[in-house]
Amino acid sequence: MHEDVERCVRAVQAKDARFDGWFFTGVLTTGIYCRPSCPATPPKAENMRFYPSAAAAQRAGFRACKRCRPDAAPGSPEWNHRADAVARAMRLIADGVVDREGVPGLAVRLGYSARQVERQLQAELGAGPLALARAQRAQTARLLIETTALPMADVAFAAGFASIRTFNDTVREVFALTPTLLRERAARGRPAAAAGTISLRLPFRRPLCPDNLFGHLAANAVPGVEEWRDGAYRRTLRLPGGPGIVALSPRPEHVACTLTLTDLRDLTVAISRCRWTLDLDADPVAVDDLLRADPVLAPLVDKAPGRRVPRSPDGAEFAVRAVLGQQVSTAAARTHAGRLAAARGEPVEDPGGGLTRLFPEPGALAGAELALPRARRATVAALAEELAAGEIDLGVGGDWNEARARLAALPGIGPWTVETVAMRALGDPDAFVPGDLGVRAAARALDLPAAPAALARRSCAWRPWRAYAVQYLWATGDHAINRLPAA
Repeated sequence: MHEDVERCVRAVQAKDARFDGWFFTGVLTTGIYCRPSCPATPPKAENMRFYPSAAAAQRAGFRACKRCRPDAAPGSPEWNHRADAVARAMRLIADGVVDREGVPGLAVRLGYSARQVERQLQAELGAGPLALARAQRAQTARLLIETTALPMADVAFAAGFASIRTFNDTVREVFALTPTLLRERAARGRPAAAAGTISLRLPFRRPLCPDNLFGHLAANAVPGVEEWRDGAYRRTLRLPGGPGIVALSPRPEHVACTLTLTDLRDLTVAISRCRWTLDLDADPVAVDDLLRADPVLAPLVDKAPGRRVPRSPDGAEFAVRAVLGQQVSTAAARTHAGRLAAARGEPVEDPGGGLTRLFPEPGALAGAELALPRARRATVAALAEELAAGEIDLGVGGDWNEARARLAALPGIGPWTVETVAMRALGDPDAFVPGDLGVRAAARALDLPAAPAALARRSCAWRPWRAYAVQYLWATGDHAINRLPAA
């Protein structure tokens, strides 16, 4: 979009928050870059330059605006609804792969050479993987500086910087303030967070309907792994540096997020996985405009616009849970998953609630006792074996079509499971489950074709947002997934 200068100028002049994260505006007269919705007086059009990423604006010599904090804008929805190499690379960079494995590790995951990855990212985003990761480290550093009392040396290494000097230089270059001044400006008498605990706000594009999003997560919560407590969805996270716990609460303008981490270097990864779980980088206006064009869906969209697709921070976990939930009730699926977690999950401590376990990794499921039919037990075992061996990649950088094919090749996994995993683990916005009981019930109530094949044909009008259409169809039923739990 950044190449459409006229459209970008109009968005900046209108201070249109819908375009935050789609592009960034460099202002020649001030040397700063902003998000489109910056509250400052818009500059003259001839003084604007547009960039596809914060990293590209920083490389061009612009520093982040202190008023609109463009480095903290919602992520571009491009990386959520595309399945090409650039989109997969951006999801992996957000998940911290470059910091952990370097550019060669990123390239291996994508199946390209490091030079090819560099070239593709430069062509589309104006910055290579190292620059994109550096911009992300700068934002992580800012969060740690402003929300904790950690010594600056600890902040530097927790944010992923190789040296104090690089940390200081980057913070000054990006924010035009020293780390100490950043902390002083943010403090204003606010008490610092406890060690290992970070409280922050997760921005999103409006509108956002929290009912089905948090309702679905809470209704399907696995005992010991997830819970709804005090108005927040809480769950354990398996992170590179050790277990973490997150509490997510819907607010009118943001999602409140409290993270308790074993290793603060996991902050960037944890934030990325929380945003992914809540689908916060979606473009609800684009989604709803297309679905509203169908007269059958229009009343559903108008009633509660901004529905998101509830996802999982761990694709392998969700795939196992999807198989456990085949042909059983939500309550039964939770019971099976909870027993599995209690028997094979790694213990965690949660002084603030009732979380006790990480969901077990695939390699820990071998020989697990499950009160399931023999065929279903065999399916769980085969899936766990493939996931543990790395034969099926359900991570944020996974290839959607390849994952579908490998899942479908396993005995006992049919179209419903494949598409459910594609929707909620892989994040494919066009995944569709025409055979789902709730979807078929909604179709009958709306005079849509109820037969799966016919409904799939009818759903072509909703592409590429059929996963969102599913949320609106599910919302026609009286089920706990459609409403926020009582606080």
